[in-house]
Parts: sequence; C-alpha cells; structure tokens
Amino acid sequence: MAIRAIERALRVLQEMNLQPISTIAHLHARTGLPKPTLVRILQTMEEAGYVENDHRQGGYQVSGLVTSLSSGYHKEPMVVEAGRPWAIAITRKYKWPTSIALLDHDAVVVRFSTVAESSISPFHKTVNMRLPLLTRGLGLAYLAFTDPEELNLIVDMLRKCDDPENGLAHFPDRLKKRLEQVRKAGYATRSSFVEPKNSNTIAVPVFNEEGRAVASLGLTYFTTAFRSEKEACERYVPVLKSAASEILLDLKRLQGNALQPSVTTHPERVPT
Repeated sequence: MAIRAIERALRVLQEMNLQPISTIAHLHARTGLPKPTLVRILQTMEEAGYVENDHRQGGYQVSGLVTSLSSGYHKEPMVVEAGRPWAIAITRKYKWPTSIALLDHDAVVVRFSTVAESSISPFHKTVNMRLPLLTRGLGLAYLAFTDPEELNLIVDMLRKCDDPENGLAHFPDRLKKRLEQVRKAGYATRSSFVEPKNSNTIAVPVFNEEGRAVASLGLTYFTTAFRSEKEACERYVPVLKSAASEILLDLKRLQGNALQPSVTTHPERVPT
C-alpha cells in the first residue's frame, strides 16, 4: 500500500528539480498540493538537507545532497554511453550545453547533460529533468520519429494526463500536423509559450541500428544570442544531425563489443 506522504514529497522534489528556484505558489500550481502541506514537506526536506530556502531569490532550491540519491544507480543505457563524448565535444566547441534525453513513460528525461561544461548555460542543472513530449524540443524530437505503434500508445497516455502541456494530444489533426512539421524539418524546438522564454532548445532524434528512435540530442541557447530561431537552427541543426549519425556508429561499435570511442578524438569530427 502506497504511503501518501512519501509520494507527495517525491512529487515536490521532482518538480523542484525542473527549476532553479521554486516558490510555494509555483509548487502549488504544478502539484495541486495544499500550500500548508507544501510548507511542511519543504521544511522536512530542508531539515534533512535536501532542500535550501534561498531568501535572496524568494524560494526554495534542491541542495547538492540530492545528487546522492542517484549514487546507487549504475545502469547506463548504451545510447547515453555512446552519446556522452559527442555532447561534450559539441559544448566544448560551441559552448552551449547539450543534453541527451530518453523516453520515460509519457515524457522524456534528461539522462546526460553538459551544463557543467558550459559557462553560458541557461540552466544550472538539467540531469533527471522530466520534460513534456509535446512542448519541449527534446520531447518532440523523440515523439515525431518514433514508430507509429509506439506513437499511438504514447498519445493515448498523454490524453489521460491532466498536464496542460499535453493539451495538443486532445486535437488529433493539430498534433498530426505538428509532428509532420518536425519530421519534415528533421528537428524540433521548444514551444514559444513555454518558460523560460529567454532560452530555446534545438533537438534531433538519435536512432539505433534498426532505425528506431531511441533518444534525442539537444542544444540549449539564449535567444538573445541570435536574431531569430531560424538563424540558430541553421547554425546548429547540421551539428546535431552529424553528431546523431556518429552516435549511431559508436552505438553499433559498443553493441559489437568494440572499444569505446575516445572523447579527445571527437571535437575535430564535429562539423563547423
């Protein structure tokens, strides 16, 4: 039998992991939990050392202790292992943070990020961020290129979810048109109404040897760095697509028990 208090605390912690700073009002809107309940949960996690109350910024943030919660998890999907050097190489060359996301039920979860490698990252942490499939670049880049059977199953799940960012799932014609646009372009970007609006993410699918989408690879940038989204996409879509193709080759090598590719040899293989 589930323990509701633990479920609620984990839901709050998961939501806080998506934002640099979370207010009581924001957590109330996102989780639906009563504000007095949220205060008690936050006070408990603060006493345990997992949450910090930042009075200067007027909200709460997760502490470094949260990273210890994943220390016992050792299984690394092979596509993340193959993609990690490429994500690092892109960030070292182009400075913007790069992420690899995998499907998790009705969303994608960032499993690797180069935020720590980037001095101009719009975010301070992204690993384990859970991102909606229909409004985020990393989500759309995966969903648009998944096979029809999986797509139908996922959309059915999204229709049963009350998250406003899944609203497009209730309009089949509009959803079909949006996914066709992404497939035609070969990449996806974050929806314009999604916060934070000072940044954007460009993402492409990563395929396996059978041609099935297994992950998405994305680059996040400040919108003020470019005159338009089109300019940013013209600059980085070829970079991401090239890296995705190389990840496929390295994935094949890993699956064939070949030696892992060296990070130091990758930067010059990333297109300019």
